[in-house]
Amino acid sequence: MSRVITPVKPYFPSEDIAQIHEHLDKILTSGMLTLHTYTKEFEGKYQELCKVRHAVAVNSGTAALEIALRCMKLNAGDEVLVPTNTFSATAAAVIFAGGKPVLTDIDPESLCMNIENIQAKHTNKTKGVLVVHIGGLVCPNIKAIRELCTDHKWFLIEDAAHAHGSRIDDKPAGSLGDVGAFSFYPTKVITTGEGGIVTTNSDEVSSKARVLRDQGKESSTSETVVELGYNWRMSEISAAIGIVQLTRIPEIIEKRNRVAKVYDSELERVDGIKPLKSPPNILNNYYKYVALLDEKIDRDDVKRRLREKGVRCGGEVYWPPLHLQPLYRRLMGTKEGDFPNAEDVCKRMICLPLHAGMSIDDAKYVVENVRQVLSEE
Repeated sequence: MSRVITPVKPYFPSEDIAQIHEHLDKILTSGMLTLHTYTKEFEGKYQELCKVRHAVAVNSGTAALEIALRCMKLNAGDEVLVPTNTFSATAAAVIFAGGKPVLTDIDPESLCMNIENIQAKHTNKTKGVLVVHIGGLVCPNIKAIRELCTDHKWFLIEDAAHAHGSRIDDKPAGSLGDVGAFSFYPTKVITTGEGGIVTTNSDEVSSKARVLRDQGKESSTSETVVELGYNWRMSEISAAIGIVQLTRIPEIIEKRNRVAKVYDSELERVDGIKPLKSPPNILNNYYKYVALLDEKIDRDDVKRRLREKGVRCGGEVYWPPLHLQPLYRRLMGTKEGDFPNAEDVCKRMICLPLHAGMSIDDAKYVVENVRQVLSEE
């Protein structure tokens, strides 16, 4: 095996590591380890990135989702539409926030929701829509979905866990709905180790989110509890890492797009695989590079043989989709055949390795091995 191409790798140049060490020294010396100056600075910089009025840092993307949903004041029986090809946290957060997730199928061209998916599943109990920007691609139908939500007086939340720095028509992910929720898990385009953030233009949502993340206290300096909150705080150390990562986000997205362009052009000449294309009005951060294998090709076998050649593919987004996961089969009574678009594309999906540390030569090495493996199918 001449080389190993990992599916993901956090991007920390040596000078950034040195800067994080300096921040760590200051934090430990100050003794202020949570909800202090670094958290405030990180929130300020993130709201600038998303062009929103507020950003509230929390300790995970899951926390960001639940806080966003709890700020929508769900009641028992209130339904929230969620695409089936998402991580469990998206639907689980609806349940934890007191609502009922209702799964929808997806547009096979984007892997995201569209108007037809929503119209097929909404009822008089629908309270809102939770759109997922899959793999870094902002949902191409977000404007039409927003208009539909406005017409029906539904809320719109963006699960933007994959979409740091992604944009549509020059409008950033996290600014396109009532609330956005991001994750900074280590696999993401930028990371804080563990962490998340809530973005919004609403003063009310921002205020409530800050209360909920800190055990429901009316302020960080008060012991008066006014909401049923939780410990969802982001640490100062995580915030400091995030500040340094944010300075790199244009560079990271440029590097990821450079690799994606090689994949796009080179895979055109490879039989048995078709890249998922980004529309020209969308800046995709390429959290995942998604391609679809032809029917009858054994994805697991392809991934195994690529791994033997040093090419390690990432996890799909997502397989199995939620309606085929044991938990949601049990909770919702879903079954195979319920969402044919998602089942088809998620079953054939392969996510090629992509991270900011990859070179053009690395990308060509991946494609050459994909070509070899598929030629043997």
